[in-house]
Amino acid sequence: MADVFVGLGSNLGDRPEFLRLALSALQNSRVRLRQCSSFRCTDPVGGPKQPDFVNAVARFEVLSKPEAFLYQLLRTEASLGRKRICVDGPRTLDLDLLMFGNHRLATSFLTLPHPRLTERRFVLEPLAELAPRLAVNGKTAFDHLQALSAPC
Repeated sequence: MADVFVGLGSNLGDRPEFLRLALSALQNSRVRLRQCSSFRCTDPVGGPKQPDFVNAVARFEVLSKPEAFLYQLLRTEASLGRKRICVDGPRTLDLDLLMFGNHRLATSFLTLPHPRLTERRFVLEPLAELAPRLAVNGKTAFDHLQALSAPC
């Protein structure tokens, strides 16, 4: 089983409920939820003017390959009303595969760890809440979060 971290976000409709529905929908005989961070309200990053997000990070145990789990995330988004109308636009649900065990991968459709993981406070805060000592690109999640807060 791989230790897997997923970023969750929603900024349309009942945002916390979409996150709860996703957490439930993702679990099956090959995927077990271990922990979920607290939900937090965050400003949108990029894209058009849009409502604030509710974000979290969840930790799962997954018994599959990273690509198969990514497809499960995409199916879950679609089943909960995700429409890909514009890049970084408003959405009922956004599920980002952040880390999949120690896998390092760079394909046309999946990069692990997530390429912008260490640049996004809305990901690092909940990730550091769950696993502050998790190694991400040579530093801990907590250290990456502190670096975002450091003065220039």
